[in-house]
Amino acid sequence: MYEFAGYQMPVEYTGIISEHLAVCRGVGVFDVSHMGEFWVKGPNALAFLQRVTSNDVSQIPVGTAQYSCFPNEQGGIVDDLVVYHYEEDKYLLVVNASNIEKDWEWCIAHNEAGAELENASDRMAQLAVQGPEAVRVLQRLTPVDLSAIPYYSFVTGKLAGCPRVMLSNTGYTGAGGFELYFDPEHALSIWNAVMEAGQPEGIVPVGLGARDTLRLEMGYCLYGNELDDTTSPIEAGLSRITKFVEGKDFIGRAVLERQKREGIARRLCAFELTEKGVPRQGYEIVDLEGRPVGRVTSGTMSPLTRTGIGLGYVRTAQAAVGTELRMAVRNRHLAAKVVKLPFRRPHGR
Repeated sequence: MYEFAGYQMPVEYTGIISEHLAVCRGVGVFDVSHMGEFWVKGPNALAFLQRVTSNDVSQIPVGTAQYSCFPNEQGGIVDDLVVYHYEEDKYLLVVNASNIEKDWEWCIAHNEAGAELENASDRMAQLAVQGPEAVRVLQRLTPVDLSAIPYYSFVTGKLAGCPRVMLSNTGYTGAGGFELYFDPEHALSIWNAVMEAGQPEGIVPVGLGARDTLRLEMGYCLYGNELDDTTSPIEAGLSRITKFVEGKDFIGRAVLERQKREGIARRLCAFELTEKGVPRQGYEIVDLEGRPVGRVTSGTMSPLTRTGIGLGYVRTAQAAVGTELRMAVRNRHLAAKVVKLPFRRPHGR
C-alpha cells in the first residue's frame, strides 16, 4: 500500500509483472475511485469548456468522450483530463486525483462564461475493468450491449443490479475494456460482482504499479512525469488535442500557436535501451559524445519485451526515430535509440 493523493492505494497485489500480463492477456480490475470528477452544466457549459480546454469540445456529440488538457497562460499544462458529453448542456470532466483541488480552483477562477460547476469527486466511484476479456466479463452483468459502444463512447445503464452506472469504452492501458462510474454506495457490490463474473477468465485486482507500466508501454503521458505546468502539449506530442479553430479563444492559445508555427527546442520522445539496464525518472540523456541533451521522465523494464523502455524530453534535433542516445546511469552510459510509439500494439486497434 502507498499514500497517494490523500488515499491509501495498492501498488501491487500479487506482483507488478503478473498483474501487467494479466491485463494484456486476460482481464484485471483497477479501483480508481480516487480520480476527480467535475460536472459542468447549463447553457454556458460549452463556452466555458472551449475557453479552459485545448481540444474542440464542440466536436464531441452526446455519448462520447474527448481527451484534452487545461493549458495555462504560458502554454504549460495545469492538468490533462477526459471530457464526457453526458447530456445536452451537461459535461463530466475526469481529472487527476493529485490535481483535484488545483483544477477546481482553476475552473472557478476562469469561469467567466458563468457555467454551473459542481465538484462531485467525493460522490463518484470508478472501476477500470481492462483487458481483452473485459467485455466478455462485464456483459454477464448488464443488459447494455457493450459491443455496440465505440471507443471513447459511453452509455448509462444498469450493471450488477445497480442503477445509473456509466459504462465508458475508455482506459489507460491500451488493452481494451471499460471504465465504470457509479454512486459510491454501490462500489463494494459492483467490485464483488465483477470479480465473481470474471473467475472463468482468471480476473485479478491490479495496483498502481502495473497501471504505470501498462500506460508506459502505450506511451501515454502521466501528469507529474511527462506533463506539468512548464511543459506544453506541443512539446509533449499532444498537438492532436490542441485545436486552433476559429472562435475558440482558449487560455494560452497565442503561446501554443507560436510554438506550432516557429518550432520548439525540446520534444518528448520514446526510447528503448539496446543493452541491459533499466532507465529511471530523472536519469540524464546524453548524445554519443556524452553531451547532455535531455532527461528521462518515465522508465521501466517492459514486462512484455523484458527490455528497458522510457519516455523523456530531448532537444528536438535528437528526437527523430532511430537517433542513438545514451542514458547516464551512475558511472555508465547505456546505449539507447529513439523508437516509434507505442511499445505495445493497442488491443483491437
